[in-house]
Amino acid sequence: MKIHEYQAKEILREAGVPTPRGDVAYTADEAREVAEKLGGRVVVKAQIHAGGRGKGGGVKLADDAADAHAKASEILGMTLVTHQTGPEGRLVKRVLVEETLPIAREIYLGVTLDRASGKPVFMASSEGGMDIEEVAEKTPELILKETIDPALGLTGYQARRLAFKLNIKAEALKGAVAAISALAKAYEATDANLIEINPFVITEDDRAVALDAKLDIDDNALFRHSDLVKLRDLDEEEPLETEATDHGLNYIKLDGTIGCMVNGAGLAMATMDIIQYAGGSPANFLDVGGGANADQIKNAFRIILADKNVKAILINIFGGILRVDVLAEGVIAAAKELDIQVPIVLRLEGTKVDEGRKLLEESGMDFTVAADMKEAAEKVVAAAK
Repeated sequence: MKIHEYQAKEILREAGVPTPRGDVAYTADEAREVAEKLGGRVVVKAQIHAGGRGKGGGVKLADDAADAHAKASEILGMTLVTHQTGPEGRLVKRVLVEETLPIAREIYLGVTLDRASGKPVFMASSEGGMDIEEVAEKTPELILKETIDPALGLTGYQARRLAFKLNIKAEALKGAVAAISALAKAYEATDANLIEINPFVITEDDRAVALDAKLDIDDNALFRHSDLVKLRDLDEEEPLETEATDHGLNYIKLDGTIGCMVNGAGLAMATMDIIQYAGGSPANFLDVGGGANADQIKNAFRIILADKNVKAILINIFGGILRVDVLAEGVIAAAKELDIQVPIVLRLEGTKVDEGRKLLEESGMDFTVAADMKEAAEKVVAAAK
């Protein structure tokens, strides 16, 4: 679950990470009121769940309260397009109005899970303000890393070592070390997938401040965080993905033409890969899970077909907990009820596979059953074209 920058900063402040003074505004009048309280030059920042807002015109400096009103009027209601929103962009419904700071240095700080080691890793770079992916690609030596022992957390010496390697001057060192430690604690306390500050700034008067903040929370841990669930903004989420979650399905919309229905995340990834290998492009990731029922299969079809780009559907099922004959019955019922007109290709293996294939053959419907994944991918790509 993603949250807005201003919400992430509230969490960081509570954890002990300094942030600029400011507040969220939903109207231009509210933006002017916040700027008046701050009493000087401010920055007006669009609040959407995407990076690259500045390049898209969603971050503007204002000289005073009247200018803040004007800048907020320009941003609020705009459809902001960035490299992370896609061409459709996101409608801006709120802005963050903050004081400006005398910046001396910009640094990147972030914590995420290193799946290779199975432990969190704290990352830092002197190249703050830049996309960390770009830094990693062009100058990987500039990314510092400290692996966090889950039993100990980020230790004091690790935080100090990062600050020393970043060449933070002595006057700002204490504040920077404290902020680094607090960021690591916030990552653990919120069950985050990712928490980052870009940029984390050292001011000319030697303060260490989080100028930006991003926090992604593990959906599987939300049952422990009723306070964080309240921060969810459904307007910022893909409607089909939200609907899929409500039906117990894991769905992510993509840009291709071939709808995918698969049981198991690993098999779903392999399915998307082999579609690409066969010359096609997947329209989604959809994992119906190991124990899907007829209702979930019907809802999975409905969600896939809500994407108007879908020209064909590949169903790739390995029957373990989910028996193939049960799946076949669900597919037949859903295809009849929803009057599905696009081609459907199935690759089926596992428990009761022969019974499942027989049901499909005797259904009187135009299903294509492939012998293996390669054949299934080739057939669905041909059907989509």
